[in-house]
Amino acid sequence: MALIQKPAFRRGGFTFKQFFVGHDKCAMKVGTDGVLLGAWASVYNRKRCLDIGSGSGLIALMLAQRTQNDTIIDAVELDALAAAQAIDNVQQSPWSSRITVYQQDIHDFVRHIQSARNGSPVTHVQYDLIVSNPPYFEPAIACRNEARNQARYTASLSHQGLLACVQALIAPTGLFCLVLPYDIGEQFAKMAADLGWFTHFRVNVRDRKDKPLHRVLLGLSLQEQDIQESELTIRSSGGTYSAEFRQLITDFYLYY
Repeated sequence: MALIQKPAFRRGGFTFKQFFVGHDKCAMKVGTDGVLLGAWASVYNRKRCLDIGSGSGLIALMLAQRTQNDTIIDAVELDALAAAQAIDNVQQSPWSSRITVYQQDIHDFVRHIQSARNGSPVTHVQYDLIVSNPPYFEPAIACRNEARNQARYTASLSHQGLLACVQALIAPTGLFCLVLPYDIGEQFAKMAADLGWFTHFRVNVRDRKDKPLHRVLLGLSLQEQDIQESELTIRSSGGTYSAEFRQLITDFYLYY
């Protein structure tokens, strides 16, 4: 879902109130999906966060803006060009000391952490918040380049594989937040439930009140708890941003 906000856009990237995100080297550009997740994911009392499939580093930067100065944020990105751009975006931000970008397959990242745990009495490398704006299309007609294939299609990271990686890294009381197309999110939530996850937060998203639901924000936990479900409409009937969406993004978008 493309993000249209001309006053904040400049060539090669997007300017937010406290940071700039270059994305010209990334297969997937700054978009409303990532902004929704970065602004919505629950950061209360979260001291170690992980962004899986970080791309330009947008969500990691948004989490850094929303968290305390002692919160550590790791970001894992498979594509070398995107990871390099994420590193550059982080270095130019106010939170470069708190964000580390790893150019790595998430499966290799998991194996590295598990190996470190097994070889050391230190076992604190667990995340109390993990976020992802993951690939969600089944493999189909190839995109124009491999980087876009990785970003869009689940061949390199299936949803079941993503859940397995998250389960290996998340703290017992941790929260896993992600954004997906609505129908795919329905399937994901059911699959997660079958694997022992519980939906704690759910926001059903539509572009306008007269349009069908098209995105869902999910907050999953390995601990059973009541679900908090709500709905978000992004635009009013006149096409301007709704009051509820403006409230969500007011700390990030220029002129709001």
